[in-house]
Amino acid sequence: MKAYDGMYIGGAWRPAAGQDVIEVVNPVDEQVIGTVPAGTAEDVDAAVRAARDALPGWAATPPAERAARLAALRDGLVARADEIAETVTAELGSPLKFSQAVHAAVPIAVAGSYAELAATYSFEEKTGNSVVHHEPIGVVAAITPWNYPLHQIVAKVAPALAAGCTIVVKPAEDTPLVARLFAEAVHEAGVPAGVFNLVTGLGPVAGQALAEHPGVDLVSFTGSTAVGRRIAAIAAGQIKKVALELGGKSANVILPTADLAKAVNVGVANVMSNSGQTCSAWTRMLVHRDRYDEAVELAVTAAAKYGDRIGPVVNAKQRDRVRGYIEKGVAEGARLVAGGPEAPRETGFFVSPTVFADVTEDMTIAQEEIFGPVLSILKYEDEEDALRIANGTVYGLAGAVWAGDETEAVAFARRMDTGQVDINGGRFNPLAPFGGYKQSGVGRELGVHGLAEYLQTKSLQF
Repeated sequence: MKAYDGMYIGGAWRPAAGQDVIEVVNPVDEQVIGTVPAGTAEDVDAAVRAARDALPGWAATPPAERAARLAALRDGLVARADEIAETVTAELGSPLKFSQAVHAAVPIAVAGSYAELAATYSFEEKTGNSVVHHEPIGVVAAITPWNYPLHQIVAKVAPALAAGCTIVVKPAEDTPLVARLFAEAVHEAGVPAGVFNLVTGLGPVAGQALAEHPGVDLVSFTGSTAVGRRIAAIAAGQIKKVALELGGKSANVILPTADLAKAVNVGVANVMSNSGQTCSAWTRMLVHRDRYDEAVELAVTAAAKYGDRIGPVVNAKQRDRVRGYIEKGVAEGARLVAGGPEAPRETGFFVSPTVFADVTEDMTIAQEEIFGPVLSILKYEDEEDALRIANGTVYGLAGAVWAGDETEAVAFARRMDTGQVDINGGRFNPLAPFGGYKQSGVGRELGVHGLAEYLQTKSLQF
């Protein structure tokens, strides 16, 4: 175990204002692997002040130079890729191969995309007799989750720096170690002092102090809808902009003409990925009544392959929460066809890959975000019924449509109330905007749309 000291504020590691620490626990063996300082409002204030002091200089830095710093940051992440993967595996419990392929590789790709975008984006445009300037919004507070700990940091920091903003990051208390690696890479990339700052701490203390700070111009938060509501309420009191990426209950709609085996296998893999701890996971599989029984059999077979291939969930509280949902599914009448609430191992925060059949749309497991390896399979009568069920939750983050004809799938996808839809297994695109409809959030991340969240406009008339 290693005790990590200090906060990264104003370009250097500084002692924390208080003496309290946060223990970081390995979810596989439940052992403490390190501690980090539990930041206070005093630490947050110092970080925001540093960001505020650095803002004029960084905002005035030519975009080409900001792009160069981002490119250097990407290179620093590449050099640390193995250490990043090992760190995420230790603090999140993700299998090492997944950590290498996703937790390390995706943030590198995102950082590189913003290095290119900063160099090519037009921060000025002419319309009629006006010139419109796209300027940095100011100091950003980034409050990030534990499920994709580095990706969510990079998805906020990279566009903020590209825009000319300065930023304070408060990472999730369960996974703060990879954030410290990121701070080291930022420092080595030559990002000026105060442009990036890192404060570790608990959400109700450091997170709330950051959201409430009058020196913050934008709060970018990824996490639960409940906390998102709280942050939005705080920001509203100061007329402060928010970017919220919240929960999801995404539908995987398999139309009758689809390749059923492929759609089910990919759908199960999507839900089990990262132990089900993905806000955009397709946790509701919608299948036509004529192919329903076959789909259930395929899903059971597919889920069996993940028994020893997925890691644990992040902590004991999350494990108990997921098991509680499984128990509720059984109690409400869903048919448990794979997995269950019983612990698959004596040690670690593991949950069995679980599949429910005969799920109706009014059941809790069909409406609420579980955030674990749990799939609900629902039956529909026709295409209109499938659309009604797909759109029948408070969420609208992501989804999928499968059909034999791509045109058919696209036509259905256009009617879904959701921010992102994969067609016949479409691949992740780090340049495409990510974000949701309804209670899944406000704003977008990634690509040019993600950059726009950190800009404000000023028009000059001639």
